[in-house]
Order: sequence, then C-alpha cells, then structure tokens
Amino acid sequence: MPRAIWKGAISFGLVYVPVQVYPATQSEHTGFNLLDRRTLDPVGYRQINKRTGKGVERDDIVRGYEYEKGEYVVISDEEIEAASPESTQTVDLLAFVEAAQVSFLYLDTPYWLAPDKRAGKTYALLREALAASGKIGIRIVREAQSAPVRAASAAGAKHRTKLGTKPAAHSPRRAAHDQAGVAEVAGIRITHPERVIDAHSGLRKLDLVQYFESIAPWLLPHLKSRPVALARAPKGVGGELFFQKHASSRLIPHATQHDGLDPGHAPLLTIDSTEALVGAAQMDTIELHTWNALTTSIEKPDRIVFDLDPDPSLAWERMLEAAQLTRELLDALGLSAWCKTSGGKGLHVVVPLTRHAGWDEVKGFARAVASHMAATLPERFSAKMGAQNRKGRIFIDYLRNGRGASTIAAYAPRARPGLGVSVPVGWDELHTLTSGDQWNVTNVRERLEGLRADPWRDYGKTRQRITASMRQQLESK
Repeated sequence: MPRAIWKGAISFGLVYVPVQVYPATQSEHTGFNLLDRRTLDPVGYRQINKRTGKGVERDDIVRGYEYEKGEYVVISDEEIEAASPESTQTVDLLAFVEAAQVSFLYLDTPYWLAPDKRAGKTYALLREALAASGKIGIRIVREAQSAPVRAASAAGAKHRTKLGTKPAAHSPRRAAHDQAGVAEVAGIRITHPERVIDAHSGLRKLDLVQYFESIAPWLLPHLKSRPVALARAPKGVGGELFFQKHASSRLIPHATQHDGLDPGHAPLLTIDSTEALVGAAQMDTIELHTWNALTTSIEKPDRIVFDLDPDPSLAWERMLEAAQLTRELLDALGLSAWCKTSGGKGLHVVVPLTRHAGWDEVKGFARAVASHMAATLPERFSAKMGAQNRKGRIFIDYLRNGRGASTIAAYAPRARPGLGVSVPVGWDELHTLTSGDQWNVTNVRERLEGLRADPWRDYGKTRQRITASMRQQLESK
C-alpha cells in the first residue's frame, strides 16, 4: 500500500473522524540506479553543499524557499504548519449535496480516503450513509490571507508622537512630506510613509524609518563592515518575509557592495551609514542580521553567538537561568561573554574573539559547548534543532556560527507584532528582564536615556581566543 500523503481528520457537527489520504493513481516510470562505472557498485546518496562541494552534517540542513535566484529564506517546521494550519489538521465539511450537483469540472486528481485505525466504525457509517443517500460532503477552501491591516489604535498614535518628537539618540530632521504622499528622511525619498506596517501597534513605515535614523549612533557600530542579511517585509508584519544577503537588481540606497567575498554569488552588502539605514527601510527592510566576521577579514570570525531558543511553554525564569548557566560555563573555560535580548522569544549570549580561528574551528567549538550543556543538563537543554527536540527545553542554537550564517544585530527591530528590538544588557540586570521583546521601537529611547553607561562598553576591548585547553576541558567534562 502506498504511503499516506496527508493525515488529519474530517469533521462535521459533533462528528470527528481521523483519516489518512492516499494517492489513487500511480505514475509509471523507469527508475535507474547510480553506479560506479569502474566496479558497477551502487553509488550512495551524499548530502553536499552545492557551492563548496563539501559534505553537510544533518544538523546543519534546513528547509528554505528560493524567492530570487540564489536568495533563500529559511522556513521552520512551525512556520510551514502555521502557513496553512487547516491543511495539516482538520477538514470541516460545510454541507452535503447531491452527487449530481457537483460538476466534473471540479474534479482534478483522485485520492483514496481511509480511516485511521481508531475510526473504522465511524468512518464506515459515514461512507455507507453517503453511498445510500447519493450525497457528497463539501468543503470550501479559501486562499490563506494575512490578518487585515486595521487603522492605527490610540496607543499606536501615541507611540508615533513620542517617536517623532523625542527619538532615542538624537533628534532627526522632521520628515518633509509632499502632496504625493512621499516623505524625505536623511535625504532619502520615502514612499508610502503613512502605510501601516504593524497592525498590532499601528506603527507606520515612516515610524520605522525615523527609528532607524534616530537609533543610528547605537546601531551602526554593530553593523559597520559586517556583511548583512536584510529581512524585507513588503506587506508588513504578518506578510511574506524575504531575506536578502546579496546585492540584487533592487539596489539598497547607499548600501556598500563587496564583490568577491562570497564566490559564486552577487556582492555582499554592508550598512555603514545613516543614509544606508534609512535606504534599507525605504526598501521595506525591518530586520538586519549580521555575519560573525568583518569584510576586512571574512574568513576569521570575531565572535561566537549562542541563540537560546525556548519551547514557548517554558516560564521566562528558565530563559534567565539558561543565559546564566551558559555564561558560567564560558567563564569556566576562560571566555568572557555578553548578553542581549533577541527582540523575539529568547536571549543571545555573545563571545567576542580575536580574529585567529577559521569558520570550521569556531563553529566546531560552539557545537561542543552546546553539546556539553545538553549532555550535562538534558532536562534543560537541547543541541538539536527542531520543535520536537526542544519540548520542555531550550535549544542552544550554535548553527549561527557557520560561514554565511547571521544573527539579528543589536538595536535592530524584528518583523513581529510590536516590532521588538534586540537590546544589549548587563549581566547585573539580567534578573530584571521580563521577556525577549521587552523593548521595541517605541520604548528603546527610554532604555537608552536611563543608562548610566553602555552595558557592552568593554566588549570591543576584550582580547580572547579559542585554545586547545578549552576544547580539552569540554571533552573531559
């Protein structure tokens, strides 16, 4: 019997019948095996990186959608399921009609519907009733749509006023509007400035643009000379999100292009000025993710990032504990670390490095740290990605340390309801944090105005590197 292509349930009224769908047709084709022509031995399948030709470990493989040639957006299992939840769970029958009323024009590919082991009797009763009455169950399928964009709420209007009159770091020039609905910020022409990009908060495109202009003195030090991946949301938060890692036909105003750093691809991009930040926002960019290396030394990472990604059911206290435990292990190894909120659900622990080791060595060390923590406290941590591997636990994501991987930059917003922001924090204030999106584009200014000193003031002064002794300690612990 062929494999089921869908498992779920059909439902009507109070009746719920678990079922499985099988293909009812079979395509005939001739299959061939790959052979070693010298010995005629079968050749096995090996997963390799198509650009480098190197083998890829199973844990490093993710699914992605190619939205532009050579440009991909990574899709998680949760996102795939969330994109069309009804197609993976329940089919609700809305009505029963005479079979003769259903035109053959609506018939496409035949499938075989069979009951789950638990539903044989219920399914048999339904099947016999339909056969005796000559009727067919109908379900109307509509194309999934994002939540409608509603008018700005009173809170959203309040946020906009505060952001426009007293920004986080310095007062941007007031945006000049013309009669065509176009604004100008930092010398960049902003189209559709009044368009609401986040229905949750009522924030407009102009609000985000002005945030980027005002936060530039804090954000740019984390962006300059680092290849950046732009998360662009043309339809706003809740719409389709596109990741852009390389220069394309749609140029980002004032962004710097770096040819030859990523062989086989278009030039990498860096955002090195306020004008480039505003230009990125004009092109619908919300998120800014940076590499772990500078363009001046692209093969020598200068940091390690541990992204602590929790099971959504966990209490926030578990996240704080995880960050502290990660810091303590790194400290025992002889490495100083800094912390920042992710702007989403978790926290990032960041370890600065002198530019000495290569990508493979740095990523291998990060994997060893994550694996050690997962082995030592398996009830708290997992070193394997996937929702099924972090149930009741926190996934220590070390995969952000490979060549080409990236992490949300400090002070950059997230394309999520409320536009949370990734914010550096001091270890002495860790216990005061309430969530990974505690700060957003409307209240970061309050955070910065309340600081006595930059919590990361010593980050750039730190000189440390991975040693053989550290690796041996992880192996022996």
